[in-house]
Amino acid sequence: MTSTTLDNEAAVRLLVAAFADDPVARWLLPGSAGSADRVFRPVVEQSAALGELAADGAAVAVWLPRAADPPEFDVDLIPRELTRLRTFMALTEQRHPAGRAHLHLVFLGVAPDARGRGLGSALLRARLAEADAAAVPAYLEASSPRSRPLYERHGFRVTGDLILLPDGPPLWPMWRDPRS
Repeated sequence: MTSTTLDNEAAVRLLVAAFADDPVARWLLPGSAGSADRVFRPVVEQSAALGELAADGAAVAVWLPRAADPPEFDVDLIPRELTRLRTFMALTEQRHPAGRAHLHLVFLGVAPDARGRGLGSALLRARLAEADAAAVPAYLEASSPRSRPLYERHGFRVTGDLILLPDGPPLWPMWRDPRS
C-alpha cells in the first residue's frame, strides 16, 4: 500500500500541516512546530519501508504492522528534549493491545484545505478492506473528539478507559476486528 503520489518528505510536511491544530499534537510540541517533523519523519520512513504508507496527495495514512507480542518499546530512543513525546509513548505503549497481531494506524492526516472531502475515509476504506481480506484487526488512538466518530464509522470502537496525558487532552484507544 505504498504511496505513489507523495514521497516521504511530502508526507511529513502534510502531517505537520494536518496536525497543526490537533490537541494532542499541540500538547506534544507546544510552540515548536520545528520539532513536529522529528515526530513524524521516523514513523513515515518506517511505514514507507514496510509498504504501509498510503497517500493520495492531500491525505496520508501511516500504518505499521504490530506483532502479537512485540519487543518492549525503548523510550530512550526518543531524544531527551522531547519529554512530552517520551511521556506520550510510555502511556500509549502501556495501553497498546498485546496478544494479537494487528495493524496500527499511527497517523491519518488530511491537508487543512482538503478536509471534509472524504480523502481520509478513502484511505481508511482501502487499507481496512485489505486487512479484512487477511483477517487482520486494527488499532489506533483517536486524538480529538472530532476524529473519533470518523473512526467509529469505519468500525473502530473505543476499548477501555481514555488515555490521559498529564495536563493534556485525552486519547481514545480504538480497536477494529476484521469484517468477514
